Amino acid sequence: MDTPASDRIDPQRRRFLGTAAAGLAAASLGLVAGRAQAAPRSVAPGPIRATRAAFGPVKQIRAGVLDVGYVDVGPADGAPVLLLHGWPYDIHSYADVVPLLAAAGYRVIVPHLRGYGSTRFLSPDTPRNGQPAALADDVIALMDALGIPRAVIAGYDWGGRSADIVAALHPERVKALVAVSGYLIGSQQAAQAPLAPEAELQWWYQFYFATERGRAGYAANRHDFAKLIWKLASPKWAFDDATFDRSAAALQNEDHVDIVIHNYRWRLGLAQGEPKYDAIERTLATFPSIAVPTITLEGDANGAPHPAPASYAKRYTGKYQHRLLTGGIGHNPPQEAPQAFAQAVMDADRM
Repeated sequence: MDTPASDRIDPQRRRFLGTAAAGLAAASLGLVAGRAQAAPRSVAPGPIRATRAAFGPVKQIRAGVLDVGYVDVGPADGAPVLLLHGWPYDIHSYADVVPLLAAAGYRVIVPHLRGYGSTRFLSPDTPRNGQPAALADDVIALMDALGIPRAVIAGYDWGGRSADIVAALHPERVKALVAVSGYLIGSQQAAQAPLAPEAELQWWYQFYFATERGRAGYAANRHDFAKLIWKLASPKWAFDDATFDRSAAALQNEDHVDIVIHNYRWRLGLAQGEPKYDAIERTLATFPSIAVPTITLEGDANGAPHPAPASYAKRYTGKYQHRLLTGGIGHNPPQEAPQAFAQAVMDADRM
């Protein structure tokens, strides 16, 4: 929930790897300009469409240590938007968001994260590293490979954490940010502090993954395991088997189990990351602020562990707004409330 650097690293990416430098108002919603923020707004998502057909085609590009599978939709000269998925989901979380943004003139790019779908490591010798700094580095590498100097970045779950990290450390690459569940930057040290029993219970799968039994169980049962997580994280989302199976296919990636297990073990300090990311992780452990224009989102029925909006609002020091998505929206807003998610992307872009 690693990578040796590529042979070609441009100066901007080298700064990411070598240093940890941190760095519409929509008329229909009446956003306020500047840092001043109104009380959190509740946004009804509108009717939800169930998309069954795959969207694409899925293209491939070498980016850093990966051959990345991604969807690229919309005008080639449109303002770029990068959409990042979480675990255990895939690019189809954005199947209904992409056409809305493309119709508005955006170039929309949705990559499979490392360990998902058609994304593969270029070398068998590259560590199958799931630590947050490595996943965020993948975002920079993809933008470099596609020749995108700056983009609106949006994400949830793992994708939301990567979006936060890139915005904090590379504000020059991020025009605006949409982050589900807000500020998700953390550290191994912070994760050592025990939580209340009810909160620890929500992280049951993290402790399961800390064991070899858990690794074996996830490897053998990842389809049913992922479906259980979907149900727990979005208890009011009535997805059908076809919708789930379409995304579950991405979990059959040969590196998926290694990436997932390493990600959660790293969080608990049970697995080491790569030394090249040590400086970045030290900066992230200081909880750097995010100054780019940001809209944070939360579903009113999110069953997954998530921080309270009041706990992270101060981390966003630029133009900022929080939106509560009502009507039983869970952990995966782009798929459960695509209209509201797409609107947030467009609104953040205009802040």
